[in-house]
Amino acid sequence: MDVGMMMVFASYGWENCPDDRVWDEEIRLARIAADSGFDCLWSAEHHFNDYSFVPDNLALMTHLAALCPAIDVGTAAVILPWHDPLRVAENAAVLDMLSKGRLRLGMGRGLARREFAAFRLSMDESRGRFDEAAPMIVNALKTGFMEGDGKYYKQPRIEIRPRPQHSFDGRIYAVASSEDSVDSAAKLGAHLVMFADRPWEMRAPTIEHGRALHRKYHGTEPPPVMLTEFCVCGSDTATLEDEARKYQGKFVESNFYHYEFLGEHFKTVKGYDAYQQKAEIARKGGLDGAVAGFMQAASWGTPDKILRDLEARRKVVGDFEMNVAFRFGGTPYEVSERGLRLFAKEVLPVVKSWGPVKAAKAA
Repeated sequence: MDVGMMMVFASYGWENCPDDRVWDEEIRLARIAADSGFDCLWSAEHHFNDYSFVPDNLALMTHLAALCPAIDVGTAAVILPWHDPLRVAENAAVLDMLSKGRLRLGMGRGLARREFAAFRLSMDESRGRFDEAAPMIVNALKTGFMEGDGKYYKQPRIEIRPRPQHSFDGRIYAVASSEDSVDSAAKLGAHLVMFADRPWEMRAPTIEHGRALHRKYHGTEPPPVMLTEFCVCGSDTATLEDEARKYQGKFVESNFYHYEFLGEHFKTVKGYDAYQQKAEIARKGGLDGAVAGFMQAASWGTPDKILRDLEARRKVVGDFEMNVAFRFGGTPYEVSERGLRLFAKEVLPVVKSWGPVKAAKAA
C-alpha cells in the first residue's frame, strides 16, 4: 500500500497561532515523514482563511522537493477553476523536472463559495472549467504542447518549456465526490481522491462506480483510489477517544464553517448535488452527528486499533492508497508529532506490506 502524509496548514482550533508557526510546524512534520518511510508529501490548495492557507501548493512542493529529496510530492489538489491551465502545466513541468519525476499532480474544482467569490468567479462554472482545463493539462504534460478551443479556455497551440521530461502515467489524481467528478476523473484515467468524512459503506458504491467507469473508458484496471484522512494515534487507550473527538471534531467544525454546510446555497449552485445531499444530512444530524460519522471513517486510536480498522475498510472498499494528516483541528504539535512517529513505526510497515485486495461483493 502506498501511504502519504497530508499537510493542511490550518490555524482554526488553535489559540494565538500565527501563520508562520502553522507553516513551520507542517514543514517540521514533513521532514519527519520523509525520513520515516512515507511515500509522498501532499498539500491542499486553500486561500484567505484559518481553515487552510496554501495559495500555491506547486510552489510549496517545489521547496519540499529540494528539502526532502527522497520522497514524492503531490497536490491534493490544484483547484483548476482558479488558474490558467497553461500556467498549471508549466509549473508542474518545472517541478517535475527539478524533482526528477517525483510530482503527483492532483486536481480539483473547488467547493468553498467564499474562495470563488474572492477570485471573482462563479461556482456555476466550476464543472465546465475543470472539464476543459484538466484534459488540456494532462495532454500538455504528455505531449509537451498545450492547446484548447472550449468555452472557457481558447488556447492557441504552444510548446511547454521546459519540455516535460517524464511520463505522468499513474501520477494524475482528481478529487471526486459527486457523480460528475467521478466521471471526470475516470475519463482522465486519474486516481480518485476522497476524504474520510462518512462511513465507508456510504462511499463504496461511488468508488466501485468510478472503477467501472475507468474500465469502460480505458479498458484497463483503474489505479487505486486515494483516501485522505485525519489521524490521532497514540498508546494511551484511556485518553485517545477523547483526543480524537476533540481534534477531529474541531476539524469537522472548521469544515462546516468553511464550506457553509449548514447553509442552503448548494441548492442553487450547478453541479454540486452531492454536496447538497451532504448539507441536508448535516442540517439533520448537526455537528454531533457529523463528528460521529467522521470518527467512524477516520483512523484514530492505538496502532493496533488503526490496523484493525484499516483491514475492515479494505473489505468494504477494496484496494486503496492512504494520505494521512496528523496536524488539524487544534492538535498540539507534540500530539501531531507523537502520532506521526508512532504511526510510522507501528502502522506504516504493516500496511506497506499489504498487497492488493478487492472489495467484498456485497459492497
